[in-house]
Amino acid sequence: QVQLVESGGGLVQPGGSLRLSCAASGFTFSRFAMRWYRQAPGKERELVASITSTTGGTNYPDSVKGRFTISRDNAKNTVYLQMNSLKPEDTAVYYCNAIWMVRDYWGQGTQVTVSS
Repeated sequence: QVQLVESGGGLVQPGGSLRLSCAASGFTFSRFAMRWYRQAPGKERELVASITSTTGGTNYPDSVKGRFTISRDNAKNTVYLQMNSLKPEDTAVYYCNAIWMVRDYWGQGTQVTVSS
């Protein structure tokens, strides 16, 4: 049974940090590229970070570049998203995504709220 379970979300003040984790099971994690998306109320889902399965190369949109860092630990079947210098506009539900060829798996999401 394929599972992606996100954790680490919560309420943080502007300028603060959070580290999200996504634990994978039920598939060969190391084969899959991993991505983090977010979706704020009334907005479309947005890709915020990606990491390849082979080289570990990463990519970010300008909105989070320099503040967010994605990493993976294939031994633990886990992908992380370190989020620093958080802003109120980072408030959203954050989703973990695994993709390889035609296989495309999603987690249930974790809420991140940035507010004073």
